Amino acid sequence: MNLFKNAAILTLLTFIPGLELRASIPYGFFTEIASSIGVAGVIGICLLANIMVGIATFWLMGPVVQFFRKWEWFERKIWPHFEKTRAKLHPYVEKYGEWGLAVFIGVPLPGTGAYSGAFGAYLLGFDKRRFLIANFFGVLIAAVCVTAVCVLLQQGVIADDSLLRRILIKRM
Repeated sequence: MNLFKNAAILTLLTFIPGLELRASIPYGFFTEIASSIGVAGVIGICLLANIMVGIATFWLMGPVVQFFRKWEWFERKIWPHFEKTRAKLHPYVEKYGEWGLAVFIGVPLPGTGAYSGAFGAYLLGFDKRRFLIANFFGVLIAAVCVTAVCVLLQQGVIADDSLLRRILIKRM
């Protein structure tokens, strides 16, 4: 039961837009979850959940966009945000193809990730196969980066008084 509860917590945290595995891996890494299911379990659950986020978002984009584009408010208020994401991704995709999208998904910065990557891939007309490749490698890049930071924090390589340590590790 504890394993199921911990996996559900990590999965739900990963499904929050803007957080994804960038938040769920550190949460699992620095809480009792890591001692319960192991660091490899935390990383595996978060990785799979984040890959599923991208696939579900890409799969749902077509029907959802077609439904909402029928309304004027969507065209005025929401569609420009989608176009902004497309414009942000377009130079990378033109130059690097699905590898450009993978880097966009994988760089652990605000505004990037599987949700944004799926939106951009849909807007740029990616087929399912190209998106699946980009999503898998992008999420893998993000997982490696976030895990590396967590390991550096745990091993004390990042200073005790640094902002990153204060954000990720709360002392009681």
